[in-house]
Amino acid sequence: MYKEITYIDNMWTEYKQHFAGIGNDAMEALLMKQRTYICIDLKSFYASVECVERGLDPLSTNLVVADPDRTDRTICLAVSPSMKSLGVPGRCRVFEIPPDIHYIMAPPRMQLYIDYSAEIYGIYLKYISKEDIHPYSIDEVFMDVTDYLSLYQMNGAELSQKIMQDVLNKTGIMAAAGVGSNLYLAKIALDIPAKHIKVSQKSSEEIIFPVSVLDEVSYRRKLWDHKPLTDFWRIGAGTAKRLERMGIFTMREVAEADEEMLYQIFGIDAELLIDHAWGRETATMADIKAYKPKANSISSGQVLWCDYNFHDGKLILKEMADLLCLELVSRGLLTDSVTLHVGYSNRTAKKPAHGTVSMPITTSSAAQISSYILKLYEKIVDKYVPIRRINLSFNHLTEEIYQQYDLFADPSKLEREYQMQKAVIEIKDRFGKNAILKGMNLQEKATTVERNRQIGGHRSGTD
Repeated sequence: MYKEITYIDNMWTEYKQHFAGIGNDAMEALLMKQRTYICIDLKSFYASVECVERGLDPLSTNLVVADPDRTDRTICLAVSPSMKSLGVPGRCRVFEIPPDIHYIMAPPRMQLYIDYSAEIYGIYLKYISKEDIHPYSIDEVFMDVTDYLSLYQMNGAELSQKIMQDVLNKTGIMAAAGVGSNLYLAKIALDIPAKHIKVSQKSSEEIIFPVSVLDEVSYRRKLWDHKPLTDFWRIGAGTAKRLERMGIFTMREVAEADEEMLYQIFGIDAELLIDHAWGRETATMADIKAYKPKANSISSGQVLWCDYNFHDGKLILKEMADLLCLELVSRGLLTDSVTLHVGYSNRTAKKPAHGTVSMPITTSSAAQISSYILKLYEKIVDKYVPIRRINLSFNHLTEEIYQQYDLFADPSKLEREYQMQKAVIEIKDRFGKNAILKGMNLQEKATTVERNRQIGGHRSGTD
């Protein structure tokens, strides 16, 4: 009768105590409605891919993914599991790796990692419909497997083991999983207990992967007194410090704290914090799939290789605006608002410049948009302070049918520019992003040529 929940620590006694007074029939109906979620994480994904590509075992090979052309202060994108077992953190800087550890340094190959991730997603689709899968990142997914357990005659832990074994057999990539009665608990089961479980060998062809299972009751029993709080999903260092100032160091203490006080300090975010303290999560997979943002935007950001002066910063901004306008055209979108954020050199204590300008037109024209962006740049940016970071956003995106013209603009000229943008996009799609460039892209301080060789700010590996 209770087959679907026996894998949750066989906690029937605790369930009876937890739901005391509601009656066996009501309790049974409640448990039958309980959903089962799986959260799968590919272990040290980038490093594992590099090991597999070299025919090496990720569990016994010391390897870091980092760009050797950058300084030793560059951040490692990933380190292999064997490096982690030696105490090397996953996102350390190269110079922080102890000198007595010998390792392979692999340059990032972002396109390769995307290809592996796509292949693994295809394996997930063999078992679970895309409507019940939410890719959380390139190496992590959530699955609602509630309606699949009876089909496969498995519980959540067994199904996750089967899927991860298939991933290992097909790609050589190891994984870990959390199973929970809601999305939050699946994530916590993965992030805290599962990451302390070692991989073991069941047979020469079968691995026992790290899997942990939580429901609201076992969560409170096992993790209510767990420290530090930053191990919990969505609790960063800032939130933890504010809680510590209140004398709160565990989830139990959050759950027992005065709610009014939490709302005063955290505002509406207190609601999520309190729910998570109790192991509750109201969002479902259906909610994720149905979500539509109230406002749409696209953005581009750069951390520059060195400090730029005001003039060179303007060149970077022109390049970014030009590329974002091409993205608008390729997606058939328009904008009437732009936001600019410029961060100054770390050598200065000056606060970043930030501003937004609304345009009286709705357009994708680089000529029109750039004129507003450059005026905003000249208005808000200090001409005498070196620049290190630039972020540009196009807001209030709408479809092309809503295009508005300026009374002083020449529609035929705008149409020619639009057709030219379309032609540039077609050439880039066919021959590569650097197949056609503007003169400004070849200037000494320009970055577009190099950025076109990257994915997410790192080498694509396709050069």
